[in-house]
Formats: sequence, C-alpha cells, structure tokens
Amino acid sequence: MTGKHSILVVDDELSMREFLEMLLSKEGYAVSLAKNGKQALKQIKKKSYDLVLTDIRLGDITGLDVLRAVKKEHNETVVIMISAYSTTEIAVEAMNEGAYDFVPKPFDNSELRDTIAKALELKTLEHEKERRSTELKDHVHFDSIIGDSPGMQSIYQRIRQIGPTKTNVLISGESGTGKELIARAIHDNSDRRDQPFVVVNCGGIPDTLMESEFFGHVKGSFTGAVSDKEGLFEAANNGTIFLDEIGELSTFLQVKLLRAVQETRFKPVGGTKEIEVDVRIISATNKKLEQEVIDGNFREDLFFRLNVIPIKVPPLRDRKGDIELLSTHFAEKYSQKLDKDITKFSSYAIDFLTKYSFPGNVRELENLIERSVALSSTNIILPESLTISTHKKRRWIEGVKGARFDLDDVASGVDLDNILATIETTFQAGNVHKHFLSRVKLYKSSVRV
Repeated sequence: MTGKHSILVVDDELSMREFLEMLLSKEGYAVSLAKNGKQALKQIKKKSYDLVLTDIRLGDITGLDVLRAVKKEHNETVVIMISAYSTTEIAVEAMNEGAYDFVPKPFDNSELRDTIAKALELKTLEHEKERRSTELKDHVHFDSIIGDSPGMQSIYQRIRQIGPTKTNVLISGESGTGKELIARAIHDNSDRRDQPFVVVNCGGIPDTLMESEFFGHVKGSFTGAVSDKEGLFEAANNGTIFLDEIGELSTFLQVKLLRAVQETRFKPVGGTKEIEVDVRIISATNKKLEQEVIDGNFREDLFFRLNVIPIKVPPLRDRKGDIELLSTHFAEKYSQKLDKDITKFSSYAIDFLTKYSFPGNVRELENLIERSVALSSTNIILPESLTISTHKKRRWIEGVKGARFDLDDVASGVDLDNILATIETTFQAGNVHKHFLSRVKLYKSSVRV
C-alpha cells in the first residue's frame, strides 16, 4: 500500500473523476479531485501533491496550463497527462514542459497503475540519489564515472580505500565497461594526482616495438634508433602507468615486465645503465587472466604481482539501474557538443534501452545516444529516435512475456512486417494495451537493418 502518496486528479468529466478516485484509492493513494483547471490551480497553491494526473482538455484552461503551474509552484511534483486526443506533437510539448509521461485514453487500468507507481518510485529514488550524491561529493570526486548501482558503489568504496596507497591494481571487465575511467579515478585520488598518468595500450603496439616503448632505447641500439628515447615507465616516474589490455602481452615481454615490476628498475634497449623509477602500476584486461595462467598464456608470477588489488567492473546488463543515469549524462554531453537542447527521455525510450542487453556496454550506449541526439528532430528522445547499430550481427528485441525476436542474419535481410506481426500477436495474447502496440510500430521504423 502507498497511502503516503497524494494524487490530484484533474478532469472535467464527473464519471472519469469518480472512476479514477475509486481506482487509485484502492491502491492506497490519498486522492483529491478537481473538476476543471482553475480549481486545480487553487488546490495546487494550497497544497503540494506527490503526483498530478490531468486531462489535456479541461473546458476552461488546458492541462498544459495546469502542468506549467504545478512545475512553477512545486517543481518536484510528478505530472502525468491523459487525453483522448493524443498526438506526438502534444506529447512532446507536454514532456518539454516537464510532464513525466503521456497516457492516451482509453487507457488500460493496469498500465495506468504501473505508470503511476513507476513515476512515484522514480521520484523517491531521485531524492535518494541526490542525498547519496551529496554524501559522495563530500568525500571524493570520481570524475567521469557514472553509476549508482550497488556494483558501482562497491567500486567507489574500493577507490577510496586504495587510492592513497602505492599498491598495484588489476581491473577486469568486458570491453566498454569503463576500466580506464576507474584507473584514472584511482590515480586522481592518490598522492600522485599531480604526477603523470601514462596510458599504454598493450594490444595496440607491435610486439617488436613494445620493449622499446616500455623501457626506451639508446641511440644505435637497432635500425632506426637515431637518438636516445625515453620509455613510458620512465615518463611515468613518480606517477601511475596504466597498462590496458595487459593480457595481450607476449611471454617474452611478460618476462621483461616482471623484472621491472619486481625491482622497480630496468635497462633501456641497448643500454648498460639501469634506470630506477617509482611507478604505481594499474593494469586492465577483458580476459580471464586466471584462466590464461592455467592455460600457460600468462605468467603466474607476473599475475600475482599485478593482481594485488583486484577490481571487477560489472557489465552494463548487470547494472540496468544505471542506464537512465548514463543516458541522461550522454544526452547532455552530446546536446552541448552538437548544439542541441535535448534534456530528457520518454519513459518508453528508457524502457526500450533497459530491455536491450548492450553487448558493447557503456561504450555502445554512448554511441547510441550520440547518434540519437544527432538524428533527433525533437528535444526529447523517443523510441523512434533510438537506432541500434547493425555492425554487430546479433540483436535481440525482448518483448513482454519473455518473447524474443532474433534479427540474426541481417546480411540476407529480414522481414520487419513479419516481426511486427509476431510482436503484436505476443502482446495481444498478454492483453497489453493498444497504446503500447502503437509504440511497437514505432520500433519498426527505429530498427534499421
């Protein structure tokens, strides 16, 4: 029961007001009624409601006028619009003015109840996020790391603990999860923050050049060595070196790296004098290094030297609660970059995003939002603005009731009309409201294959 939540229903039809009062009262809400817009304005000035449910057409003033008044008096109040005369333009205008969602009449009772429950739950979560965000900022900043899920909070706590130390760290996680951001956060929260942070992509440098890149070389040590060159370890002296994709190193280079890690000194290629450095090593991998050790592909002694403090970054599919937070962050970022004013997402767009598995993790989400911002013709991200990349061969669109629709062989083409018919059949079997089916039709135009 949710009796603590207060709802104001604004509708000029007596039967609709009475029906909504009965429906919502059964859910435990404290329901107040207003027969027109002007009466609603008076009540809004006297009292703050958790949620206002208002029709668009009210006879005297419009529901949009009520929405503006609510946001002026009590910006934290959630507003949901309902109307039998729904158009995309009206929905966009309402959400531009701050509405949480737009529900067309006739509505499905369970859908309306769910929408209200989610809106109120979101309001509660936003208050909690603001409180936790304030607490977090009082202790430490994590720069560009975005996420409020338990998994990310655990990582933040680990950064607080290990930041001030000199201990080596191994960050593991799938590609695109943000391992470098975590490495930078560790560096920025250490006493080395004002010293170099050197990034090395171990998978992006040819094996024949890697030793010289790591440790430098002296003039004449090999063909092309026309002068002395400082290595990356020396460049990172007193700071941090980040060895990205450490699992890609050859066995030969693992031996060279092990000695440098153990003794904190090395000789440049072709050199005779040792160089001593004070470097903290943070490594990252998308491989399971323990298995690589078992398989003989990675030295066990080097693994233990690097893996003093392990941090495992969860994939985005395991932190669904962060998707809306990340999406909003990326929308703001690329709105500014592309000189647009896209400030929010429709609830159906967020639903679309949270149902997708994001095999490319946060990097794929960022790419999707950047593309959506660039292509959007409104300042709200709608489902039809979200176009999933086709460079990956396999995509799943998951419907309610656990239905799956496999767009597997895009090379030979797919029949979207047939897929849409399948989705509609599945949704109708589950007695899903026709408004959601209309959104499914938008998916047809938004999935480009």
